[in-house]
Amino acid sequence: MRIALAQLNYHVGNFPENSSRIIAAIGKAKGQGAHLVVFSELSVCGYYPNDLLERLEFIQESLTAIEKIASCCNGIAALVGGPSFNPSPKGKMLFNSAFFLKDGAIKSIHSKTLLPTYDVFDEYRHFESNKEFNLIELNGNKIAVTICEDLWFNQKVMNAFARENLYATSPMEENCRQNPDLVVNLSASPFSYHQERLRKDILIENAVKYNVPIIYVNQVGAQTELIFDGGSFMVDQQGKVVKELAYFVEDFAIIDTLDGETNQLQPQTETSEKIYQALVLGITDYFRKSGFSKATLGLSGGIDSALTLVLAVRALGAGNVNVLLMPSQYSSDHSVNDAVALAERLGVSYETLPIHAIAAAFDETLASTFKGLPNDLTEENIQARVRGTLLMAFSNKFGNILLNTSNKSEAAVGYGTLYGDMNGGLSVLGDLYKTEVYQLSNYINREEEIIPFNTLLKPPSAELRPDQKDSDSLPDYDLLDAILYQYIDQARSVDEIIASGYDEVVVRKVVQMVNRNEYKRFQAPPTLRVSSKAFGFGRKMPIVARYPL
Repeated sequence: MRIALAQLNYHVGNFPENSSRIIAAIGKAKGQGAHLVVFSELSVCGYYPNDLLERLEFIQESLTAIEKIASCCNGIAALVGGPSFNPSPKGKMLFNSAFFLKDGAIKSIHSKTLLPTYDVFDEYRHFESNKEFNLIELNGNKIAVTICEDLWFNQKVMNAFARENLYATSPMEENCRQNPDLVVNLSASPFSYHQERLRKDILIENAVKYNVPIIYVNQVGAQTELIFDGGSFMVDQQGKVVKELAYFVEDFAIIDTLDGETNQLQPQTETSEKIYQALVLGITDYFRKSGFSKATLGLSGGIDSALTLVLAVRALGAGNVNVLLMPSQYSSDHSVNDAVALAERLGVSYETLPIHAIAAAFDETLASTFKGLPNDLTEENIQARVRGTLLMAFSNKFGNILLNTSNKSEAAVGYGTLYGDMNGGLSVLGDLYKTEVYQLSNYINREEEIIPFNTLLKPPSAELRPDQKDSDSLPDYDLLDAILYQYIDQARSVDEIIASGYDEVVVRKVVQMVNRNEYKRFQAPPTLRVSSKAFGFGRKMPIVARYPL
């Protein structure tokens, strides 16, 4: 049987565009002699619609689109993802489903059982859990359908479902009791540089365990914070990946399940390259899907703004990026020179707007109110807020989206100014620790000097007071990031981090900074997610909590 894998980039709620892409892929598959074409999870409406799923008209438009797609399925069958109504009066109104389309109609509906409620996922908010498992019969083959769930199924999940009197076994096991010839997995698995290998290993393990080939179709593209990397593939019953689609781009392939494909795998890439591709895709789709084309940012001569600029230019083109240089009396000459050198090297339009006089006007206006009080963070934050105001003025006047340049280390410990350098419509580096910012910058410079070497070599500084360095306020980034990674990404306790060899005073200081600055992160722009634990949807903490003390 010939099966087409259609790895497409969907847009949440854009039913005309999504339907058009799906119908075009069906026509392509039919033209190449495929019997079945498989799309990804919630492909018709885009993943994830969040509370759009609570709007009846949204569900009706999705079902109308599926009926239109079904009418194109003559001489070929298709599996597409979308919400379906729960016919039972019990439970939630919807299922997360795969629709089997054939002979111009919806032939059967197969729904998701294990609904993820961890990290960025909140499917149990909207969907009911499936309890029925039926196979598809096509061209003499029995096909089982699963929806993403077996990528994260584990003993912890199984125990939770058993407590709710649901299945104590995975959907894979339930389906394989009926002896399918093939399992098809419709997926919406977001990119994380921690888990790409893991999900492949899980499917390989399942193929071997149940002695059945598995086809996995993931979507590609970005939906605000979430970035989907594609990488759809087929693994045979011996656990050999025999076909793998491209990463971070749309792709299409046809597999003949009887002929025994030769290994056609994507080349292995290093972590920095994957993160680079993910961030460029994230920026590109954020602008395209929100209807904007131009970006702006503040270029300081530091590593964060330099890296953000390079990524923005790669995503949008130099002609669509404009930067402001906003030196103060504390800005070093080499910082200004580095910023100019990078802007000119990339062919980006830039303008220099000194902020000394504006900041001085604030100081003069506040002089009587602050009389007798020493200068402190207040005056430093005024400089950051002046810059933020100028950037937002530029954004408003010319219709550019402001890109935020803060990194994950700064966001974690609150080393940023609300309504100043935390401004922006999108945080590009907010899921990269400072040490990872340097790694990615060195990757970009691997063949030639793009980011000035001086930017990479000089000590990090906000340049808000004379001779300021980040290390005046923070532990060195190698130490800070190691502690932050354990506390945030690995959710380790203070005692566990200390026991792993870190100084107790430093650990408690860092953790205290993280916990006290939740209110800042709550007001931060959406952050492109590249790790398994990003701020925003992926890490929800109460603002007023004081734990641990």
